[in-house]
Amino acid sequence: MARLSGLQREVLSLYRRCLRETRKKPLETRGNFMAYTRVEFRKHATVSKKDFNAIEFLLRKGQRQLEMYSSPGIRNIR
Repeated sequence: MARLSGLQREVLSLYRRCLRETRKKPLETRGNFMAYTRVEFRKHATVSKKDFNAIEFLLRKGQRQLEMYSSPGIRNIR
């Protein structure tokens, strides 16, 4: 397997953190958070590996969303 670039490692790290945060949510809404995470990452899977600006923008956006959704006050997502 080829080595991952720094941006690829950052994307995988963000994905793992998102999945870990879903485990902290109530059991009845956990599936919604998991589905949302998968949909958001798959939606942008077609971004070229060489489009650094887009990838960095999406990483910042994802980190902000993770920060917002990881707060204990948010119990469900649609």
